[in-house]
Amino acid sequence: MSRKPKKGYYVRGEFVAEGSELDVQLKAELKGTTESSRTDQKRESDALQTLGEDLLALGVNALARLNLPDILVTAIAEAKKITNFEGKRRQMQFIGKLMRKLDADQVIAARAALDEQHSGSASQTLLLHQIETWRNDLLARENALADWLAQHPGTDAQQLRALLRQARKDALPGKPGLAPRQGRAYREIFQLLRTHLSAPDKDADIEETVDQESP
Repeated sequence: MSRKPKKGYYVRGEFVAEGSELDVQLKAELKGTTESSRTDQKRESDALQTLGEDLLALGVNALARLNLPDILVTAIAEAKKITNFEGKRRQMQFIGKLMRKLDADQVIAARAALDEQHSGSASQTLLLHQIETWRNDLLARENALADWLAQHPGTDAQQLRALLRQARKDALPGKPGLAPRQGRAYREIFQLLRTHLSAPDKDADIEETVDQESP
């Protein structure tokens, strides 16, 4: 009587019988690889979805430099206008799908643009803090003017001294109990300090912030 052949398969020249310990081990390894691959794909998909959401922070000119597909640029522009929560969520899902169709170079360029913007915003915030610190110090301490002139000898000392004098005068409350006022001289001090602490190409970038910070 002939023996019934076992069901199985060959791996690297070795026969693996179905149901054997080696069969179970190999299938477990294969399943683990598949699950790992699916996890990686999900992680990559989520990262692209987040990147698409972050692109809403870029301006029109910055987006144009990325050379993204027109449909994606339009979708991002529309997302900025949507205020309804559910509508925004659906739009972002659509943007996520479009992001997954980008090639590697476009994804790298998008991330680089966001990094550049973040770096620029951080440097502007630091600059603003430096200007405000100097202005407060100059108004609070008489000797602070000498410290400033020592570090920035190109400053028009007479102009700065006059502005400080006027700003201190403006800050005196008109009536007892009222908060100090901040007039034109206070804002002009900021502008003067900015010309010495910032590069020329940063002036326009923080102009709006100056108006907000210096009423």
